[in-house]
Amino acid sequence: MTTLSDVMEVLKERGVDHELRLMEDGNLLDSDSGRTFSAEGVKIIRTYRFEGESNPDDSAVLYLLENNDGIQGYIINAYGAYSDYDGDMFDNFIRNLPVEEREW
Repeated sequence: MTTLSDVMEVLKERGVDHELRLMEDGNLLDSDSGRTFSAEGVKIIRTYRFEGESNPDDSAVLYLLENNDGIQGYIINAYGAYSDYDGDMFDNFIRNLPVEEREW
């Protein structure tokens, strides 16, 4: 079974090392550079789900995203009761993104 750290290493090798964070205003923050950009035009290009067989804290989803400018980044979110976001904002954000899954 592939782990989150395995996938993160492959993404880094492929130059995708921008961790994104959804802000309360609906924009995305690049955690490394501090740059923000609009979520408009962002799409999901790959989704990875990890289930913690021995520890429910290890349950997470990694969303690989791309914007209209071709900039790729990712958001990691625990799911269920352990979600990293309060309320429905994140769930609504993810549900409303177009999905164009690609092989990696």
